[in-house]
Amino acid sequence: MPVAVITGASKGLGRALAEALAARGWDLVLDARTAGVLEETAAALEAYGTRVTALPGDVTDAGHRAGLVAAAWRLGGVDLLVSNASALGAEPLVRLEELSPAGLRRALEVNVVAALGLVQEALPLLRTARAGAVMTVSSDAAAEAYETWGGYGASKAALDQLAAVLAVEEPGLRVWAVDPGDMATDLYAAAVPDDDDPRPAPASVVPALLRLLDERPASGRYGAPALLEERR
Repeated sequence: MPVAVITGASKGLGRALAEALAARGWDLVLDARTAGVLEETAAALEAYGTRVTALPGDVTDAGHRAGLVAAAWRLGGVDLLVSNASALGAEPLVRLEELSPAGLRRALEVNVVAALGLVQEALPLLRTARAGAVMTVSSDAAAEAYETWGGYGASKAALDQLAAVLAVEEPGLRVWAVDPGDMATDLYAAAVPDDDDPRPAPASVVPALLRLLDERPASGRYGAPALLEERR
C-alpha cells in the first residue's frame, strides 16, 4: 500500500487527511509534538486496518525528521510527504513592530527550514515511488497582507517558493502548495483568540487534497476552495 508521512497530524487538517488516507488503505507515519494526542489519533486510525506509526517530536530536530523517514522506509517507502506542521511566531498574533526576532525565527524554522529538511531526507524514497508527491500546507496570508499576520505569512510565502523551486528541480515528482482557506483549527484560535466567527471544519477541506492525489495535476499552488468549487 502507499505510504504517507504527515506532520502536524494529531488534530486539525493533518488528522483529517490522515483519516481519509487510512480509509483508503494508506499506511501512515504521523508526527506531532504532543505524544498523548498523537497516540490517540494513531489508535483511532488503526481501526481502518492500516499500519500507523506515530512518532512524537519536533520537526525542527534533524534526528526526528530522519526517524520519520526511516519509519516510512520500514513500511515500504514514501509516496506522499505532507508538511502540515506550523508555528505562528506569536500567540496571539501581533503587529510587526511587536514581533520578536525569536518568534519570527521559530516560524521560519518550523514552517520553512524543517519542511525543507524533511524533503531532503525523504527525496531518495520519493524519487523511487511510483507516483511520488510533496504537499505543503500554505495560507492566504502568504499572498495577502493581513494585519498581524506578517511573520506567519512571510514564512508561508517562503515555503511556497521552496515548493515552486522543488517542482522545477524534481520534475519526476508532483509538488503542490495548498492554501486550505479558512478552517476552525487550534492554530487559528491561538492566532486570533477573540474571533469566534464560525469557520469550516478541517475535514471539509480534505476532498480538495484528495482531488490532487486522484487527478495529479501539474505541480503548483492550489486553493482548496477553488478545487472544491470546480468539482461541483
